[in-house]
Amino acid sequence: MSDQVKRISSVLDKLAGLCIFSVMLLIVANIVLRTVFSQPILGTYELVGFLTALGVAFALAHCAFHEGHIAVSFIIERFPRKIQSITEVLVNIISLLLWAAAAWALTNFAQAMKLKKLVSPSAEIPVYPFIYLVALGLMGLCLVIFVKFYLSLRRTFGIGAAKKVTQ
Repeated sequence: MSDQVKRISSVLDKLAGLCIFSVMLLIVANIVLRTVFSQPILGTYELVGFLTALGVAFALAHCAFHEGHIAVSFIIERFPRKIQSITEVLVNIISLLLWAAAAWALTNFAQAMKLKKLVSPSAEIPVYPFIYLVALGLMGLCLVIFVKFYLSLRRTFGIGAAKKVTQ
């Protein structure tokens, strides 16, 4: 896979780690402040939800890049290699279409929330930036799936592969 896609997925994964680390710090700080000073952090529950959603969305591309997702290969392994390759192409294109549609829908949803000026209930944090960032994480996933689709297409149908010249 291309080095640029690897770098993008790695950056998104580091952001995911930062989000999850921030969740941990926020929860610990809230517990300490609530216990010691009887003064909890306003909106902790909302922030934990937002940051967790971002952590998951940002980690998806890196997981897909390293094929860390669950794959059902028990049955597919028994088919001839050509059928396996065609199945891989189909799964990649269906996945790409699904996740691209989800990213598109989230982008539209974020825009609607921005226009409505929707904020979280207790801390009154605007919701739309988090939705846009989740969509960004899904776009990173789409990029990885697109590259996998392209590579599986090349392997299956010999597209872009060097042809042997005969005399």
